Amino acid sequence: MAAASICKVCEDPLVVEVEDEDGETAGPHTVPDDLELGCGCHFHWQCLLDQSSEVALSLKCPSCQSPLAENSAGPSATNPFAQPTSGASILTRYINEGGIQEGLDILPAITEEAYLEANPQARPARAFHVMCGEGDVDGIVDLLRDIDQDDGEEPALSPAQLIRYQDPLANMKSGLHLAIEQEREEVVWLLLWIASPLRTDAFPRPLREIAQAMGLQRPDTPPSDDIRALEDDRGRTAEAIAVEREGPWATLLQGNVLHPGSS
Repeated sequence: MAAASICKVCEDPLVVEVEDEDGETAGPHTVPDDLELGCGCHFHWQCLLDQSSEVALSLKCPSCQSPLAENSAGPSATNPFAQPTSGASILTRYINEGGIQEGLDILPAITEEAYLEANPQARPARAFHVMCGEGDVDGIVDLLRDIDQDDGEEPALSPAQLIRYQDPLANMKSGLHLAIEQEREEVVWLLLWIASPLRTDAFPRPLREIAQAMGLQRPDTPPSDDIRALEDDRGRTAEAIAVEREGPWATLLQGNVLHPGSS
């Protein structure tokens, strides 16, 4: 068997089994899963991700130790798993079920996975941020309830910490920043409901009714914990981002709804 036809980590063929989705054939079948690094070494996607901590620090192939980064900017031993400096990249060729992707930069995925391996408590927070950006209100509520009821022994973020989590891999943005950027108004109102001192009668009546129907009680949020006061790594609050995108948020801006400390 040719060297390039097996993964450098597990030494299995560069395919994965998937279940047939259309039901026309019985049982699973295989599809390509071949990630080729610039040095010529081949890996399964997940097998390389499993080496993320090593790759993120060394920026070298875990098999042949060849340098991978297009330039030297990136995470380092003194600043591990931080957001890569602009311009750093690890370009690859990836063949999977969808076809061939030339010049695929895997450094963001490697950096994220390495950070989460070092900070497993951040995984729910990353999921929370995805939901904020996608407008998944039900998912956010379910996640917060699950965390509130979790009595596991592993260190974990509390619901309050999760709501105010700022992502070091995404310019220190909060879920509110992301909801503003992606124009997810229902998520914005939800986050204000559970993490700001904004007075209750400032919320639209239908939203108050929905919150009550979902059993979402408003915590007593002091000004010091106001989610609207969180700033990204450029010093911008969610309100500042809304100003940049004034159109969708004009009404909330005029009503001072997004202003830190306002009630």
